[in-house]
Amino acid sequence: MNLPTDYTKLNAKQKKLVRELYIKEQDNNCWACGELLSGDPRQDILEAKINYRLFPPGFLKNPIHLQHNHSTNMTEGAVHAKCNAVLWQYFAK
Repeated sequence: MNLPTDYTKLNAKQKKLVRELYIKEQDNNCWACGELLSGDPRQDILEAKINYRLFPPGFLKNPIHLQHNHSTNMTEGAVHAKCNAVLWQYFAK
């Protein structure tokens, strides 16, 4: 599968595959904060105030998310769940 790809055209299995491809491509580092995906995000991300009512149930179920641009729908990389929440709440259009 070629990266980036249109997030809206992926089923759950394909999203998992794309997320795994990004993890490998990114050397297991978060696209958003640069920290290892197997660890915690940067301190400023951990301290960010998040309104979890904005997100669907189970949003934090998976610790690593597939980030996509909400304007173009194109995938950007693998991110910590908390980094995804910060991106979604503060930067999504």
